Amino acid sequence: MRKISVSLSGHKTSLTLEPEFIHALQEIASHTHRPIAQIIGDIDATRKPGENLSSAVRVWILKNISKS
Repeated sequence: MRKISVSLSGHKTSLTLEPEFIHALQEIASHTHRPIAQIIGDIDATRKPGENLSSAVRVWILKNISKS
C-alpha cells in the first residue's frame, strides 16, 4: 500500500492505494493528458456521500482502465 497526497479544492488530503492501482492511475493520466490530482478531484466531486475516496478511486480505475 502506498499513500498519494493531493490538494482537492484547496485542502490537502491523502489516499492509500495498492501499487497496481497507482500504476493504472498513472497510465490513465498519461493517456488522457490529465494530472492525477485532477482525476482524483473529479472522482471526489462525483462520489456518493459516505463513500471512501480510496475505494471510489479503485472502482473508477476498474471502470476506466480499458478506455485509456
